[in-house]
Amino acid sequence: MKSQTSLTLAVAGILALGVATANAAGPVKQPNGTEKCYGIAKAGQNDCGTAKHACAGTSKTDNSADEWKYVAKGTCEKAGGKTKAEAPKKS
Repeated sequence: MKSQTSLTLAVAGILALGVATANAAGPVKQPNGTEKCYGIAKAGQNDCGTAKHACAGTSKTDNSADEWKYVAKGTCEKAGGKTKAEAPKKS
């Protein structure tokens, strides 16, 4: 009975991992007429990963300089963002 319980728990864990992986946000395809705009994404609203994480929608802070989202071409700097990522700060 103990080995069947262990097997059931193992299978349930594998299935749960598969569902979690399938639901993870991935990179967002760049729409036509847009550009990447760094420093304007609100927490959880970024369009792709950084050195800190690999998925869209997983940023932890508002307006992080290395997080970006797509905006209409020509509007990034007007929104207070930058079209290029800032260089990492040296500690």
